Amino acid sequence: MIQNNTNQPLHLGRTKTLFILLLFPISLLITAFIVDDWHNIVRGLWNIIIRPDLLLIDYLVIGGIGATFLNASLIVLMNIFILYKLQLKINGTLIAALFTIAGFSFFGKNVLNIWPIYIGGFLYVRYQKMTFREVILIMMFGTSLSPIVSQIMFGFGLPYIFGLPLGIGAGILIGFILPPLSSHMLRFHDGYNIYNIGFTAGVLGSILTAVLRGFGFIIETQYILSSEYDLFLKLYLCVFFILLILVGYNINGNSFRGYGRFFSYSGRLVTDYVQLLGIGVTFINMGIMGLIAIGFVICIGGVVNGPIVGGILTIVGFSAFGKHPKNAIPIMLGVVLGGLLKTWELSATEVILAGLFGTTLAPVAGTYGIAAGIATGFLHLSLVMNIGVLHGGINLYNNGFSGGIIAAFVVPLIEAFKRGDETL
Repeated sequence: MIQNNTNQPLHLGRTKTLFILLLFPISLLITAFIVDDWHNIVRGLWNIIIRPDLLLIDYLVIGGIGATFLNASLIVLMNIFILYKLQLKINGTLIAALFTIAGFSFFGKNVLNIWPIYIGGFLYVRYQKMTFREVILIMMFGTSLSPIVSQIMFGFGLPYIFGLPLGIGAGILIGFILPPLSSHMLRFHDGYNIYNIGFTAGVLGSILTAVLRGFGFIIETQYILSSEYDLFLKLYLCVFFILLILVGYNINGNSFRGYGRFFSYSGRLVTDYVQLLGIGVTFINMGIMGLIAIGFVICIGGVVNGPIVGGILTIVGFSAFGKHPKNAIPIMLGVVLGGLLKTWELSATEVILAGLFGTTLAPVAGTYGIAAGIATGFLHLSLVMNIGVLHGGINLYNNGFSGGIIAAFVVPLIEAFKRGDETL
């Protein structure tokens, strides 16, 4: 047990933190071979690699649960190894990136299509005479656009001799231009959209899709979703989130001391809870937010599939970097209100994803209050349900794209009409 009898944030060493973070991908790896036969896993992983994976194509359908778990495990393990080799101190942003990658490894990201983007980032830092440490976070989140790699390789019916190099080249180009774009896009929403790379990727993805459509290559969103693993995934994730809370409780001196301090932060970029409050209480917040996310899905009658797992794990990751119950729940309530009053079925996967990923706008609720958060979530649902047509599903962070636009629209209006320092 680690004791901390002061009010100062408790920080673990880099190696110990990485070891704790390794528990999740290792559990995925072990579970993959418990629940499925290795022949099915190998065949399923191959299917995941060679199939186009635009939104929303669920790897649980394409490859099966064993291959999907293996895909997620391998991707997270490789990224943890990169962070270890770069000797980076683990903070909230890196934890958010790891869990986001884990979640999207259930749909959209696979062991092949992410690497051209990393290569592009490596070439960029060589060109700019920088170090890869300076862009690794952007590359991790930038794999939001990895479906374009698979789509060009396998989705347009091109001969492999043309499709493979063109797909790799597109990924390298994306990785090369994302770093300069992302820093400028932050100004658009002023930090009220936590998924800044998602907004950047949405802009870039829309441009790439328009260019490809101009050459006659049709890119459209798809819907291939599983339902057979619902109960297993709920139980598996709940166990992991409870373990996160217990680990954090132990690190925090067998207490929840300091947890209430989360609610004093709006979550606006950059709010790193690991640095501000310590790793122990951050793990507690991550576990609690994971349980809240699953509770949200259950309460509105949703089925946990690959994309829903992605939404839940992304919330968990960003609970180390901006999200907590006070600023996230109002956004969810706004989406639920929109689902009740609008034409979409509340339990539909797309609506549930809007509620989960829509918490990218948590800083609005954290800054301006519950009513502002509910109104923002209500507006977000309408936009995110329609914005996918712009990028055709090649940007996995569809809610980050929508969230950037909503934040840029809502925040100036709130600032203009609020009375003094009073929140809405």
